Amino acid sequence: MVFITPEKQICSLGGKISTRVYVGLMLFASCFVSYMLRVNMSINILAMVHHHEVEVIGDDNLTAIVEPNYGTRYDWSSEQQSYLLGSYFWGYLVTSLPAGMLAEWLGARSVVGFTLAGSALLTALTPISAEISYWLVFGIRLLTGVLAGVLYPSLHNLISKWAPPSERGKFISALLGGTFGTVVTWPLAGILTEKYGWIYAFYVPAIITAIITIMWFAIVYDSPAQHPHIDKTEREHIEKSLGVNLSKKKALPPFGSLMTSIPFLALTVLHYGNLWGLYFLLTAAPKFMSEVLGFNIAQAGMLASLPYLARLFSGFLFGSIGDALTKSEMMSVTAIRKSFCLFSHILPGLCLIGLAYVGHHPYWCVAVITTSLGFNGASTVTNLQNSQDLAPNYAGTLYGVINFLGTTTGFLTPMVVGHFTKEKNTLDEWSIIFIIAAVAYIVPALVFVLFGSGKVQPWNESKKTDEKTNDDTATQP
Repeated sequence: MVFITPEKQICSLGGKISTRVYVGLMLFASCFVSYMLRVNMSINILAMVHHHEVEVIGDDNLTAIVEPNYGTRYDWSSEQQSYLLGSYFWGYLVTSLPAGMLAEWLGARSVVGFTLAGSALLTALTPISAEISYWLVFGIRLLTGVLAGVLYPSLHNLISKWAPPSERGKFISALLGGTFGTVVTWPLAGILTEKYGWIYAFYVPAIITAIITIMWFAIVYDSPAQHPHIDKTEREHIEKSLGVNLSKKKALPPFGSLMTSIPFLALTVLHYGNLWGLYFLLTAAPKFMSEVLGFNIAQAGMLASLPYLARLFSGFLFGSIGDALTKSEMMSVTAIRKSFCLFSHILPGLCLIGLAYVGHHPYWCVAVITTSLGFNGASTVTNLQNSQDLAPNYAGTLYGVINFLGTTTGFLTPMVVGHFTKEKNTLDEWSIIFIIAAVAYIVPALVFVLFGSGKVQPWNESKKTDEKTNDDTATQP
């Protein structure tokens, strides 16, 4: 990650790497480990449950169920599995809404740090919980989601205080650390499961998360003004670049204005569509590749991670392009947000429709899914950044609200998959599922193009409050 200002390259100030580069890297790392703990169940569950396919062995028509020995297996039904995969998102939903306010009032550094520590502990307890009860595992995944729900709104709060406008796209791209977490976790979980057993696919991510948590508390602070080691020149540059749109006063979010704001409602719809496509592939891709396309667990994990690798790289690319366009002023922020919906939503949706026509060719399927999520990396320029445009003072709260609603897709998409594959699990059923996901991508993009905005909204901060804050600052000795 390289951060550039109009005046100078700031990856080196006074011969050392700038503090906000380290902060950006920790944003990436926190998302990375959070997603490790979010997505490992999608692969691990394939080795944790009995599969009831029957093979004919020998000439005497004796039948037997042949399953690799990856550890204890449980007789959880297809519906129970879908509920287990969705339980994380039920918990995530609970804390997404108040998360932005928690970060604004308690400090994002503490909120993020403690949620990572708690999530690591719960993940480490999952194997022993599975021996006791299905519902105990359900509860652990639910609580892990509760803790994780505060992460992204809190990170948006940090970005609003650390990212100069001309670097915001790069900071938002750091949130794709979650995508990298998927890229690493699915192949890693598959390899650990096949070599050592599925319990290690829980223990290893938990240990990595614990290490990142320690680093987080050592490096990250709530704002440049609170960081004990930041260079004075860098701190002044960040604070000057943020200007008057960011208030230093704590205030309750203007929920009345927010809920009647057409640009914010358009953003909410856009974010919902993005999360439907993202969470659908997050929870269902390993199942589709293993059970429909016929890949083994390690192959399914590796191939299912390829789309997220494409999304990771394209996210940084699109984020950099968006920053360059913002800096050059060739296009308005509103025009940038709307035009990039073509890449973040419409093209991914069209790719999913195409899956219905290439589904009988497994590697073509993987290529189309990879292309779909690759284009979706442009969400770093659209729905992932728009809350910063509309109200930088309440960026965390805004993101918390849209994430609260969007997170419902995390448990709705497994339910949709479970419904259509309950009796048959063939390409015909999956074609319907893919078309539903395509519509969820494309329609919200059209809504945002009509009603979205990239302008700071009047309810971000009243002029009177801004003037008072500036006067108070000016009179301080």
